[in-house]
Order: sequence, then C-alpha cells, then structure tokens
Amino acid sequence: MVNLVKASFIALSVFLVACAAPNKAPQSLYDEIGGKPTVEAITDNFIDEISFNKDIYRYFEKTNITRFREKFIEHLCVNTGGPCTYTGDTMLKVHQGQKINETDFNLTVDLLVSAMKRAGLTYPQQNRVLKVLAPMRGEMLYK
Repeated sequence: MVNLVKASFIALSVFLVACAAPNKAPQSLYDEIGGKPTVEAITDNFIDEISFNKDIYRYFEKTNITRFREKFIEHLCVNTGGPCTYTGDTMLKVHQGQKINETDFNLTVDLLVSAMKRAGLTYPQQNRVLKVLAPMRGEMLYK
C-alpha cells in the first residue's frame, strides 16, 4: 500500500510540474536568426554583394535601391515567419522581362548566401532561409 501511495504521489508531482511549465510556442526562423536587425543586415549585405558583381548588377541598374531594400526586408521577414506584411509586387511582376537565366539566378543565390554568412547565420539557418525562398524560383527564371 505504501508503494502505491508513493507511486501516486510521484505521478501527481510529475503531472503538476508539467502543467506548471510554460508552454513555449516554437520559435520562428525570423526569431531564430535574430529578427529585424539580422534581416536588415542580410539585406544590406546582399545589396553590397550585388553592387560588386557586374554580371548581377546589370539586373539592378535601374532599380530604386531604397525601395528594393524596404521590400526585400519585408519579403525576408514575412517568409521567415516574422511580424511583417509584404507590400511589394509579386515575384513574377518584379522579374518580368528580365529573362534571368539559370547561371545568373544561381549566382544571385550565391550572393545571398554570402550575405547571410556575413550576417552571422549558420549553414543550417542559411539552408532554412533558402528553403522558404526556393518555391519562388519559377517566378523569376526566364520571365
């Protein structure tokens, strides 16, 4: 009988501790990478990477960089689960008429990876960001 009471007491104690533990929602990728300051750093690094690459810069020559920065920050924020709203054009509309080929697309991804690395993202974090952006690839190539 003593063992049954002891077992019941232990089970009740474990249950109460479990109930008292705060329920933490899973952290978003946005929060994991450092939120707004990191998204801004990635964006600024990306713009810097683009400006030094003649093959990719030609796609941005006539771009309003201030607007691009603002919309890219929104875009990264939304797609990594941050508390933002994207107010820019669709990826299809933004890339329409540019006829971006596979080589230039891949080079741009490399520039983004470099920008993320410079912002302090780990390789797994970089891959998770790329994973959420990858479905948009078809809206950018050969349009």
